[in-house]
Amino acid sequence: MATTVAAPPAPGPPASPLIDAATLSRPRRTRVPLPRWLRRLAGPALVVAVWQLLGALGQINPRILATPSQVAVAAWQLAKDGELESNLLASLQRVAVGLLIGVSLGVLLAVLAGLFRLGEELVDSTMQVVRALPALGLLPLIIIWFGVGEAPKIALVAFATACPLYINTYAGIRGVENRLVEAGRVLGLGRLGLIRHVVLPGALPGFLVGLRFALTSAWLVIIIAEQLNATSGIGYLMNQAQAWYRTDIIVLGLLIYGLLGLLADALVRLLERRLLVWRRGFNGA
Repeated sequence: MATTVAAPPAPGPPASPLIDAATLSRPRRTRVPLPRWLRRLAGPALVVAVWQLLGALGQINPRILATPSQVAVAAWQLAKDGELESNLLASLQRVAVGLLIGVSLGVLLAVLAGLFRLGEELVDSTMQVVRALPALGLLPLIIIWFGVGEAPKIALVAFATACPLYINTYAGIRGVENRLVEAGRVLGLGRLGLIRHVVLPGALPGFLVGLRFALTSAWLVIIIAEQLNATSGIGYLMNQAQAWYRTDIIVLGLLIYGLLGLLADALVRLLERRLLVWRRGFNGA
């Protein structure tokens, strides 16, 4: 029987190497990554630069909108006179007291409605109605109840912060998976043990979300509250500046409120990283 022998492959050009000599001899560029906080500041810095440029070119009337340099000069003058510090401390004190009352009340009601069926029937329907009421719409009634001193401002902050705390904490409690509750019962946990080790830790993400909304609501409400029958505070400072068309002080007050809100949000994010180390979420592509 004849045997067929396959012919050897025809010689071809040698395969090109993956990395040629020029690539090997080329110096590699080392990329220095910028910190994330610095990259996040790039957008606001660009807005401020364009804002200042338009003001310097005369495209923006300073009586309508002051430039960033004018705002900085106004901040320096108010800080040197001590007026900025005293009004800032007054605003911080009102927000702190109102936030403490609102957070305590919102969490207490959420725990009662989330853990007990009777509490849900008595509390949840009422809170669903209350949260639909505009906080600033209650201002005339709150002034009638508490007068024109510090009490109505603190009451507005407490009302604005209690509702988001209640909604998110209640949803967090009722969102705990039944499998975790059943596992706790199998391990021998009683009612208090389930609440302490399963339900409340499971509701912690919802509470932190509610706290973030509450902090934002507190600063939004205090802006208006301090412009009505107030003798101190950043809102009072802005109201006085409006009479003299001092847009630099008005913009300064808005920037202070924005920075305080950003600082409060960063604090909640820090709490999330410390308290929710067990939860791994999507951090972006």
